[in-house]
Amino acid sequence: MSGVRAGPREWIGLAVLALPTMLLSLDVTVLYLALPQLGADLRPDGAETLWITDVYGFMIAGFLVTMGTLGDRIGRRRLLVIGAAAFGAASVLAAYATSPQMLIVARALLGVAGSTLMPSTLSLISTMFTDPRERGSAIGIWASCFSVGIAAGPVVGGLLLDAFWWGSVFLLGVPVMAVLLVAAPLLLPEYRNPEAGRLDVVSVVLSLAAILPVIYGIKRWAGHGFETSAAVVLVVGPVFGYVFARRQRRLAHPLLDLRLFRNRTFRAAAVVSVLAASGLGGMYLFVTQYLQLVEGLSPVRAGMWLLPAAFALIAATLATTVVARRVRPGYVLGGGLAVAAVGYLLLALVDSTGGLPLLVTGFVVLYAGFSPVMVLGVDLIVGSVPAEEAGSAAAVAETGTEFGLALGIAVLGSLGAAVYRDRTDESIPEGVPDRVADAAHDSLAGVTAAAEGLPAGPRDDVLGSARDAFTTGLNVVGGVGAALMLVLAALAVSMLRHAGPTADRDTAESSPDAGVEPDRVPVTAGIAADRDRSTIPDPPAGTPPTIA
Repeated sequence: MSGVRAGPREWIGLAVLALPTMLLSLDVTVLYLALPQLGADLRPDGAETLWITDVYGFMIAGFLVTMGTLGDRIGRRRLLVIGAAAFGAASVLAAYATSPQMLIVARALLGVAGSTLMPSTLSLISTMFTDPRERGSAIGIWASCFSVGIAAGPVVGGLLLDAFWWGSVFLLGVPVMAVLLVAAPLLLPEYRNPEAGRLDVVSVVLSLAAILPVIYGIKRWAGHGFETSAAVVLVVGPVFGYVFARRQRRLAHPLLDLRLFRNRTFRAAAVVSVLAASGLGGMYLFVTQYLQLVEGLSPVRAGMWLLPAAFALIAATLATTVVARRVRPGYVLGGGLAVAAVGYLLLALVDSTGGLPLLVTGFVVLYAGFSPVMVLGVDLIVGSVPAEEAGSAAAVAETGTEFGLALGIAVLGSLGAAVYRDRTDESIPEGVPDRVADAAHDSLAGVTAAAEGLPAGPRDDVLGSARDAFTTGLNVVGGVGAALMLVLAALAVSMLRHAGPTADRDTAESSPDAGVEPDRVPVTAGIAADRDRSTIPDPPAGTPPTIA
C-alpha cells in the first residue's frame, strides 16, 4: 500500500539533506583541480598523489557499511550531526596540511567522517518519503544535487585556486557543515531501529581487513611491478572477506545482512553501480589533469570546460526520471551505459595537441550516459528493503558508488600511470638532468614543475614527450572504459528485465492482488515481490522503529 504523502517539513528537510550530498561531490571535483598546485607545493610523488586522491573514497567505502548499521542503532540524524562536525574539523586539517603524509591522513579522516553522511541522508529520505512516487522523486532530486555539486565544483574551485592557495578548496566544507549542524535537529526526524542489536566490532575490523589490503596490493603492483608483498596482500583481502561473510551469516544482528543480495534486483543494481562508478572515477582523474597539464589551462578555465559535462549530467538525470516511468529500468540503464561507452571511445581518440574539443565532447557523452546509474541504481537498491533496513541498504548503495569511484582511480589510474611511465622511459630526450628525468618518470605534474628552470628548447622537448605519454595513458583508459560499459549494459538488461517502469508502482503497491507476473512487476513493487521470492524474512514482530 502507498505510504503517507510528505508535507512541507519533509521537502524542506530534503533541502537540508542535499547539503552534504553537494559537498561530497564538490569536494572530489575541486581536489582534482587543485592537484597541480598541490603537487608544486607539497611535491608528492606519483604514489602519494594517488593516495591523496583516493584514500578518501576508500575510507568512505570501508566504513559505509559500519556507519549505515550504526545509524540504525544510535539514530540516523544523530550520526549525521556527528559526522558533520567531524567533517568540518577534518576539512580544516586538510586545508593546512604541510606535507603529503599529513594531507593523506587528513583525507583519510575526511573519508571516515564522510562515511557517516551519505547513508544517513539516503536512509532518512526513505523514512521521510514513504510514498513510492515521492520517494523516487526525492531520490532523483538527491541525485541532481550530486550533479549540481559536480557542476559547481570546477567553477567555485577554480575561482578559489586563482585567488588563494590550494588548501582553500577544503575550507568549503566548513560553512556547509555549520548550516547542517543548525538545521538538522530542527527539520529532520530521528530514526533508530530498536531491533537492530549491538554493533559487532569484530565485523567492523574484518570488513576493513577485507577491503584495504586489496587496495594496497593493487597500488603496490601497479607502482612497483610484481612483488611478493603485493601478491600476498591481494590474497589476504579476499580471505578476510570470506571470514567476514561467514561471521555475518552466524550473527543474529549482522553488520551487513548478506541475505539482501539474494534479491536479484538489489544484487544487479549494486554490481552495475560499483563497476560503472569505477570507470567514471578513473577517467575523471585523467580529464582534469589533461585540461591543466596538457592544454595548460588555469583552474578557472579548466572548470569552465568541465561545465558542459556537468550540465549534461543534470539534464540527463531529470530526463531519466521521466523516461523510467515508461521504460523498464534494465533498458534505461543499458541504454545509458551504451551511451557512456561512446563517450569513452571518443576519449580514447584524444590527441595531445588540439584534442580539447574531442575531450569535452567525449566527457559530455560519458556523463549523460552515467546519469541513469545514479538515479535508478540508488532507487532500486534503497527501494528493495523495508524501512528498518534502509540504513544498511543505503550504505550498500553508497559503498558501491564510493568504492567504485575509488577503485577506478586505483585500477584505471594505476593502469594509465603505468602506460605513462613506459612511454616516458622510451621518449625522454637525452641530456635532460636526472632530477627532471626522475620527475618525468613519476608524474606529469612533477615534470611540469621540475622543468621550469630548463632552457626553452629542452623544456619543450621534455614536456612534449611527457604530455604525449600522459595522453596515451588517457587513451588506454578510455578504451578499457568503453569495453567495461558495453559489458555492463548487457548485464543491466539481462539482470533487470523483470522490473517494470516506475509509472506502475503506485497502482501495483496499492493493489490487493499479489499474483503479478514477475516480468510485469513495476520497479518498487517488483523489488518488494523480489524480496519475498528471495526468502528474506519479514521483520520480526516487536517494538516498531522509533521515528521522532
